[in-house]
Amino acid sequence: MLRAGNVGLPNVGKSTLFNAVVANAVAQAANFPFCTIEPNVGMVSVPDERLDVLAKISNSEAILPARVEFVDIAGLVKGASKGEGLGNQFLANIREVDAIVHVVRCFENDDIIHVAGSVDPMRDIEIINLELIYADMGQIERRIERARKDARQKREAQFEVDALERIMPVLDEGKPARLVPLSPDEEEAVKTLGLLTKKPVIYAANVSEDDLAKGNPWVEQVRAHAAAEGSQVVVISAQVESELVELPEADRAEFLESLGVSEGGLQSLIRTTYDLLGLQTYFTTGPKETRAWTIHKGMTASQAAGVIHSDFERGFIRAETVSFTDLVACGSIQGAKDKGLYRSEGRDYVVQEGDVMLFRFNV
Repeated sequence: MLRAGNVGLPNVGKSTLFNAVVANAVAQAANFPFCTIEPNVGMVSVPDERLDVLAKISNSEAILPARVEFVDIAGLVKGASKGEGLGNQFLANIREVDAIVHVVRCFENDDIIHVAGSVDPMRDIEIINLELIYADMGQIERRIERARKDARQKREAQFEVDALERIMPVLDEGKPARLVPLSPDEEEAVKTLGLLTKKPVIYAANVSEDDLAKGNPWVEQVRAHAAAEGSQVVVISAQVESELVELPEADRAEFLESLGVSEGGLQSLIRTTYDLLGLQTYFTTGPKETRAWTIHKGMTASQAAGVIHSDFERGFIRAETVSFTDLVACGSIQGAKDKGLYRSEGRDYVVQEGDVMLFRFNV
């Protein structure tokens, strides 16, 4: 399951955003630093209108969307890499997530204290990023001598040495480790270190309701920074998300339209996270349930089957599949079969976005 961690300075809207996107979350949101100490965790269903369509075709009893786990990590401060503001504990929480959602304050509000005294997203981003860089540098410094010793006896340990020796100078320049191209062997060698700046980042530019549709100059600064380091940006309003939660489902689209946007922040955030991590969705459907499954792009049919259960991959025989679009056009599985659009694929078939699949296996 995908795990995303919200990080940022105190009072930038992290916990407010978390409470809004995780409908039943109870993360404390208060106007003082470190109101979040233990990370709050919430499960979120991935919005996907295709599930309802498939459920109707199959007359399914249940609909099971894909899930994302959001972790609301306490606000970092300058000096976190040295333990300031309970920093070591918070940095450890970041190591456990797949992607970082870096919430950046891009709004003015005199009633909400900013720990640095003013709104300056580039300064805030630099504070957080430098703390992550310092933490990675400390970890590499502690590890590299041991890796060099290991490399004298184990050839594969040289991959780790080569990777760390290329990463360290980049960190020293104030840039993240994810900018360093590594071979597959080098990637594997450094994976266990859990380097913070290797994790993909989405900058969530938190704006006021009035700036949600068009952004503001602060948002443009964040976009320029993200483009330079290969990250992505989602413009989001924690204020608007909080209001959306209070509205009936039927009224939410109209409210968003009145603000000049077509989707809520949760949809934008999940869509962008999927894109950044190279994820996609396939479906299983039948009378009992219609379900969405999340896989990495490029996965084969047997690997996709293993996401459901390891026995499916181990005993894989074939995958019966049809694209979502073709199935909807035909109106039923039988209709797709009659038109020759329902296919039998082998274990090496590369699963496509929106494939509807039935796995045959034997163990």
